[in-house]
Amino acid sequence: MNNLLIYGAYGYTGRLIVEECLNQGIKPIIAGRNPEKAMTYANKMDLEYDVFEVSERDKLENWLNRGDVVIHCGGPFVYTAKNMVHGCLATNTHYLDITGEFQVFDLIKEYSEKAKEKGLMLLPGAGFDVVPSDCLAKHLHNKLPSATDLKLAFVSKGGKLSRGTAKTMIENLGEPQTRRRDGDYEGVPMGKSVMEIDYGDFKQISMGISWGDISTAYHSTGIPNIEVFSGTNEQQLAKVRKALRLSFMLRSKMIRNFLMKQMDKRPDGPKEKKRQESNMYLWGKVEANGKSEEARLRTPNGYTLTALASVHIAKKILSGDFKPGFQTPSSAYGEGLILELEGCELS
Repeated sequence: MNNLLIYGAYGYTGRLIVEECLNQGIKPIIAGRNPEKAMTYANKMDLEYDVFEVSERDKLENWLNRGDVVIHCGGPFVYTAKNMVHGCLATNTHYLDITGEFQVFDLIKEYSEKAKEKGLMLLPGAGFDVVPSDCLAKHLHNKLPSATDLKLAFVSKGGKLSRGTAKTMIENLGEPQTRRRDGDYEGVPMGKSVMEIDYGDFKQISMGISWGDISTAYHSTGIPNIEVFSGTNEQQLAKVRKALRLSFMLRSKMIRNFLMKQMDKRPDGPKEKKRQESNMYLWGKVEANGKSEEARLRTPNGYTLTALASVHIAKKILSGDFKPGFQTPSSAYGEGLILELEGCELS
């Protein structure tokens, strides 16, 4: 099966997605912006490949014309998603990516009508960001349809960030936390919104963050007040609050470029043994007029889940199971999508 395309396939998460494809008998056609990395990885995996920047329109469209679905893994997506979506609309290619940036979801949603006209699905956030949390939000909304407030949280036990994810976080250094209030975005100082959350097996202090669900969960549920938290500890929280005093420096392009170069010196992601031994824990709560519902979800490590989820969704599209236009995981496939993936448990 050669009608699945993966851009950014030689990155840490991209490689996991390629391996999952091959495990399921799918031989994708890959591409990326780095000639040496793309050629080396393609030869190692015996795959067809191409090399281009997503800004190179003709090369991008020639490559997209070779497939029916693309999984876009080449972030930061705030810089690359728009060109890839334009290419998909020009070549009638279904679009998936693994972003967690709320700005990217909002951007891609603007192309929904054009995608509907062409019978194409645009589904960003087809990995850990945001498949489990979006399904959890939909599950809670189904339990309490009148909900006006939604809180979501996640924490990793035993895992570490990939280099690509860390770079995306650097792009947002010095910026306030964004949450949704009365249907609109609201900025609050990072480190101000903190709560202890019962993840089921343990309780952990968690801090409000800017995350994709403030866009996707709103689309999936219509709940007007949404906030996302991530597990942390007192030491990390103290560092975040201290950094508030240096926010003007952290927004400096020079400082961010320096931190990016430091990231390039790190391993590109957690080792396989560490990844297999770690899990993600999610929590959610909806409220309305004094009523509330809570639920919890446990999944494999976020990178493992991203490979499982993105390939699972790509296979659905290839079999003709998709909804045209902009979609979230749960708007396309319902709250039960996450439970179709191995190692996921809802409670």
